[in-house]
Amino acid sequence: MADEVLVAEGLGARTRRGWVFRDVDLAVAAGDIHTIDGAAGSGRTSLLLALAGHFRTTAGTVRRTARPALGFVAGVNEPEPGLTVAEHVEERLVLLGRAPFSLRKRRRQALALLEGVPLDPRTLGRDLDRLQAQLLGLTLARVGEPGILFADDVDTGLSEVERQELYKALRETGSAVVVTARERLA
Repeated sequence: MADEVLVAEGLGARTRRGWVFRDVDLAVAAGDIHTIDGAAGSGRTSLLLALAGHFRTTAGTVRRTARPALGFVAGVNEPEPGLTVAEHVEERLVLLGRAPFSLRKRRRQALALLEGVPLDPRTLGRDLDRLQAQLLGLTLARVGEPGILFADDVDTGLSEVERQELYKALRETGSAVVVTARERLA
């Protein structure tokens, strides 16, 4: 299909202890949302990272035709405790070479990217709850204008109302989305 942004065929990762995941076939089209569901320890985070290009595989292939970006992945891509939400966005702009030289202009650009996101720009990373960390991860991923976003454990530690808020934000990204969860997205 011409609008596929990711295709995995026969994907697997094996360690000395055995298979982490194997025989995974997946096609993700622009605008799709896919959920990798399963219990904790089932390999879903490793598979997510492999699809995003951040985990070594030993079998199969992955082809991405769109720029990937990681949202929140605990232990891999978490908010820095001592940075504010706005500082996180500013840092991402700098790292991607999209920030103006002027600190004042960079701050305005960061605040503009946070418009409509239910986060206080002054909140420190260490003070974010789980939903806020997910929303910040999503915002940071979007700075790079990816074609496909990846986020981990999107249903962990969230109430049903918070899950729906996060799912709405995921749907509104305009990117293809692949997430992990204990249960399939509603």
